[in-house]
Amino acid sequence: MLAQNFDTLSRARFQSLIAGGHVSVNARTISEAKHRVKPGDEICAILPEPEPAEPEGEAIPLTVVFEDNDVIVIDKPAGMVVHPSAGHGTGTLVNALIAHCGSSLSGIGGVMRPGIVHRLDKDTSGLIVVAKTDRAHKSLSGQFKSHGRDGRLSRSYDALVWGAPDRKRGTIDANLTRSTQNRLKIAVTANGGRSAVTHYETLETFPHGGDRPHASLMRCTLETGRTHQIRVHMARIGHPLLGDDAYGAGFKSSLVTLPETARLALGAMAGQALHARFLGFEHPVTHDELTFESQWPDNFIELISALRDGKWHDKTS
Repeated sequence: MLAQNFDTLSRARFQSLIAGGHVSVNARTISEAKHRVKPGDEICAILPEPEPAEPEGEAIPLTVVFEDNDVIVIDKPAGMVVHPSAGHGTGTLVNALIAHCGSSLSGIGGVMRPGIVHRLDKDTSGLIVVAKTDRAHKSLSGQFKSHGRDGRLSRSYDALVWGAPDRKRGTIDANLTRSTQNRLKIAVTANGGRSAVTHYETLETFPHGGDRPHASLMRCTLETGRTHQIRVHMARIGHPLLGDDAYGAGFKSSLVTLPETARLALGAMAGQALHARFLGFEHPVTHDELTFESQWPDNFIELISALRDGKWHDKTS
């Protein structure tokens, strides 16, 4: 009943409020969410002050693309981890947002913290949206859960890959699951797993005019958003991302074919050549359609320039 009448909070949030003794029926505190209510009952839910965030805020510079009372859109640099985890307790996007947003965070789930509704890999740069309120978190979570199938959410990434697909455009539909051989990796599975669909388009090939291009600039649009999805899917069709040691290890020997300037630019990236270029979503409060574009970072531009203009080498030479 509470969740149906107050859409600013999630069912899980109301469940935690009930378990914490913050909900009463006819002035009697209840402790179970399954408590039955009757017509005429007087129900009171008290929202306690948000608890301090567990991660400490850190004054880390952020590129803010958009911000209001409900959401903030950040252009994340490569090398920044989104959420604190083992080995990354500080220096994360969450640490930076806690310091940047301060009291404008109303308390996601009762805690003064930003609401992370999607993530980018550490070495992936580009656009990420974060909720600042419970109401925004609920709406954005729903949009990402539906993976854009309801028309509210859109995401596209630019990637540099080895070789070039035979077709300029295509769709990769392959379920993903945690690898049984390496728990840090994701693998394609024929049985079970989670649905994953990536649409791709070849924007440019390098070197120009080659019968079998050495590398390509791709645009990948997500129909779903699974961990490492683009990296695994592109490797699945034989075109792993440049700089992706996890899923493109078999292409390390191809480094010798790159122009020297491209090898240096790729080495400076210290990770896969993947950039979250476009992001669109429905504002959780105004319901306006918001769209954002992130320009390529300098190291991405340098690598593309080197691939375009450098002196290529035959692999057998």
